[in-house]
Amino acid sequence: MIGSGRTWRWGCDVGEWRTDPTFAMCRELVDGAELSSFVGGRFDVRTAVATIRPEAKDGFLLDQVPWENFPQGHRVREAVHLLHTNASTVRTGAGVVDGMCANDMRAAAVLAVPFLIRIAADTRHPYRAGALAEASGPARARYFGVASRNELLLHRADTQDGDPYDAYGVEVTGYPAGWSVAAARAAITADIALLQPLLGDPDPSIRIHAAYTLATAADPDRGVRSSFRARFDAEQDPIVCAALVLATAEATRTHPHSPTTAWLREQWRDPSQAPEVRLAATVAWLCLTDEPVPDDMRTGIDDLATDERAHAMEALPWMAAAGGSSETGLHRCVRTMLHPDQPDPEPCDDPWAPRP
Repeated sequence: MIGSGRTWRWGCDVGEWRTDPTFAMCRELVDGAELSSFVGGRFDVRTAVATIRPEAKDGFLLDQVPWENFPQGHRVREAVHLLHTNASTVRTGAGVVDGMCANDMRAAAVLAVPFLIRIAADTRHPYRAGALAEASGPARARYFGVASRNELLLHRADTQDGDPYDAYGVEVTGYPAGWSVAAARAAITADIALLQPLLGDPDPSIRIHAAYTLATAADPDRGVRSSFRARFDAEQDPIVCAALVLATAEATRTHPHSPTTAWLREQWRDPSQAPEVRLAATVAWLCLTDEPVPDDMRTGIDDLATDERAHAMEALPWMAAAGGSSETGLHRCVRTMLHPDQPDPEPCDDPWAPRP
């Protein structure tokens, strides 16, 4: 697909990549060069993120970030600048990051992650919720429409520097997608201390997306998982509680922890918990184990998973990503995990199409 000239969502023309500095690396990879030869170089976004100085992040010193080394970097830099200065809406600011991730172009979008987190942490910023909602986009790849026990909440295996076609494959430009994901997760991990306080933010959407972002941290043992549990005990909103359950499970899938898996099983069995929490705990527990589905779980979840609850749980970004144009994320998870013999309602998986 490199240089195909196809125009993608948000006006990104793949033909532009022929004049982009990174295209030379991608072209060499296609021609058989070893990916390892580019490790640590100017086109390794992991190195680029790791070398952004804390002062540059905190002071929004955007000129100190090598945007020009990555495809569409100039657009991402401009979007961050406009969003930071309140000169744009979320759609033309953070929305650029969202659009590039939707088009499977994450390398430059990764560089925006530390700045989006700082905008989200600024309680005076009018677009902080939108910025936070986009912050974890580069840290996830190949997850739209995924609702199976084997793949939901899963971060792929660590990237192998010698193999550009690892579990994440390549972006539309030929850039190794695993590098982008790893760099984004590292950026989020570096800012755990900024994100954790947002779990207690007055805005429920901030709390949900703080959990969603922290769930991608590369080292959840740095207090991330315990912060989810602590907030769960204090949280009153059932949808936010469900988000904390799914975030706990995602972090645990990356770093297995049997007591947490047992705790999740307790939540779906607890009739005093809100239905949304029990539904999220069911999905979480199924993703963390390969045990057969218990009969009481199958019966109970079929009863709890009403249309009203399924639509309410679309506020959870995990569920919104799992669904399709004809099926909510919760219903797809229930069907895929509990009733795998049932066919898809229709072959339409456009995540941007309206749902009935």
